[in-house]
Amino acid sequence: MNVSARNVFKGPITALVDGAVNAEVELTLAGGDKIVAIVTEGSVKSLGLAVGTEAVAYVKAPWVMVLTGEADVHFSARNQLTGTVVKLSKGAINSEVSIKLAGGTVVYAVITNEAVLELGLKEGVKATALIKASHVILGVPA
Repeated sequence: MNVSARNVFKGPITALVDGAVNAEVELTLAGGDKIVAIVTEGSVKSLGLAVGTEAVAYVKAPWVMVLTGEADVHFSARNQLTGTVVKLSKGAINSEVSIKLAGGTVVYAVITNEAVLELGLKEGVKATALIKASHVILGVPA
């Protein structure tokens, strides 16, 4: 199956916290990085989600926010993934930013060219990808 989401993260579910309406699901990626998703309890049941189950997390690149420098603000985004910018692909209006995490996973973000300049982004710069857990779509192999 092909999807339009630029970020495709695969790994086992390593934590699952059930709630009345939603559940918090944590995937651990091959390099040890973690992605947290918030899904409905209906999705937990219909997808058969459980600790140990292999799953795939999808995140569209425009849903990823980028932060540089030391944060003097706390964010509500559950996923705060810090790494190093390994590639910038500039377009007419937006740029794709590739951030490699310590575990080897690459996170892609699409942000404006103006934001790239304001953040001082270039290869080798430390950056953090912020992803709200509600922006993570989960799937399981058929």
